[in-house]
Amino acid sequence: MRLRSLILVTAAAAALFAGAAVPGSAAADVDDFDFSSWDATFDVGIDDEGRATLHVVETRVAEFPESDQNRGIVAGFPERYQGASLETTIISVRDESGDDVPFETEDDDGVLYVLTGNDDFVHGPTTYVIEYEMRDVILAASGTEVDEFYWDLLPLDSTQDIGSFHAEVRFDDGLAPHLTGDAACYQGGQGSTDTCVLSSTGNVFAVSATDLNAGEGVTVAIALEPGTVTQPAARLPNPTTDVLPYAVGGGVALLSAGGWFATSLMIRRRRRGTGIVVAQYDVPDAMPPLLASALIPGSKNPLTAQIIHLAVRGMLRLEDIPEEGEKKRRPRLRRLDAPIPDPIDQRALRALFGSDELGVVMKMPKNSKSFAGRVQKLLKSAPREAAQRGFTTKARSTVARIIQAVALLAFAVMVALLVSSIVMDRDSAGPLFFATLLCGVLVLISSVMAFSKHTVLTRDGALQLEYLEGVREFIRVAEEDRLRMLQSYTGAERRSDGGVDVIHVYERLLPYAILFGQEREWGTVLEHAYGQAHQEPGWIDGTGYGIALRVALLSSATRTSSTYSSPSSGSSSGFGGSAGGGFSGGGGGGGFSGGR
Repeated sequence: MRLRSLILVTAAAAALFAGAAVPGSAAADVDDFDFSSWDATFDVGIDDEGRATLHVVETRVAEFPESDQNRGIVAGFPERYQGASLETTIISVRDESGDDVPFETEDDDGVLYVLTGNDDFVHGPTTYVIEYEMRDVILAASGTEVDEFYWDLLPLDSTQDIGSFHAEVRFDDGLAPHLTGDAACYQGGQGSTDTCVLSSTGNVFAVSATDLNAGEGVTVAIALEPGTVTQPAARLPNPTTDVLPYAVGGGVALLSAGGWFATSLMIRRRRRGTGIVVAQYDVPDAMPPLLASALIPGSKNPLTAQIIHLAVRGMLRLEDIPEEGEKKRRPRLRRLDAPIPDPIDQRALRALFGSDELGVVMKMPKNSKSFAGRVQKLLKSAPREAAQRGFTTKARSTVARIIQAVALLAFAVMVALLVSSIVMDRDSAGPLFFATLLCGVLVLISSVMAFSKHTVLTRDGALQLEYLEGVREFIRVAEEDRLRMLQSYTGAERRSDGGVDVIHVYERLLPYAILFGQEREWGTVLEHAYGQAHQEPGWIDGTGYGIALRVALLSSATRTSSTYSSPSSGSSSGFGGSAGGGFSGGGGGGGFSGGR
């Protein structure tokens, strides 16, 4: 407890000061004493409202040392029990003769501390008779089907041993007829299930113990008929603080999900042009793979696709000739002289080779900062290029914003209910706080989603995407269907270079197959076509690997080449105690015991 820590720190500081002032003096600890005896009577009753009351008289005999160590004791009493205030009231502190002992009280972290004494030191056996009252000390039936006085008779937060302990729990005439006869006693440290002897005579229960160690408690659990006492409002179900906030939170979650869904639906809807996909076997020069990757949702390996595109168009050649002493081959690219159909292709060549010089041979680097920087800049330019060409734009979903505004309003209601629960000091405020926090995170994320502008396709962009999906359909269909399309009147008419053959058409689609994640299947189709024609790919120099495997190796190389890892600069390092199954420290009461 913070107050106890302050007391201990203050005492320790004073002791250290005294030790420094008097050479050879030992630092005194105000908790270094014991109780020779501790006797208590607990009178449990019922008031006119039917609520339980408790009147306690504790007689503690402290054995202080003869040295100037203590000015009194500190006794702490709980102020809450199972979500309700105990209305703890200290009536008096007296000595063995009945004379008043000066004291003051402090509240700290749900504990009412009684600090006895003044500036005078006390020595030897000193008696303190503390009288106090509490309310609502009996719990309602819950699972055990009985009301229960489940109480810690001793504070487990204590550093003093107790020579002898005796306590009596007495139920008044209003409660005595409702005792069921079930009772249990537990002794030991916090959580101990060791039982102790609890004798009873009518409406009086007694327990005694000797030689109790510091922190060793005694807990009793005494059963009464269900409904014997009226519970405080704080323990009764309150739909406003216990149910309604979670219902509102569920609405917040559903609305946030609805806003998210509306935004996603808007993005997907903008991808539709005519709604009709027709198989296509060629791609316009103005749609290089890098630009297409900005239109295709979830496109894969755009850099690999762009390199293969440059190769099959004759702007570079893939070389796979191992050098002497080289254990593992890395792809090489040779810059060739060929028409460059699109500015994106020009920028891609410059990013790969670092210049516009022809005939240059470049081995894909493994860890080059400059190469990785050029490639990352190239990849980031694709979305900007798509926007500049009128294929994409930024937009918000009106429906999503309306839904999310309602979600924010509902979340404000949830926060208000949380504040109400805290003000009412409900036990449910703790779980509700975490539920509200979780909803807050969800609302924050979904609000960013709903109120932000998102990249979506324009009408022209949607038409281009449908065309690319037609290419995917052509790649997907069976070989006989592809040949039938190429040999049709419409297909022949669309082939601007009438002498183009099947291989030439197929290899130009390989980059787009990579974007769609179909490179392995399309590579196998290409290899079969080359085998039937007894040809080798003109854009590859070297042997030993099939096309699909070459693409996979190139894809792996581009992933490692397009990232740069800087060298490391150094190393880093329910209760039911009355029927058994209870335990010491499981009830109300208890508190704190220490010195002053």
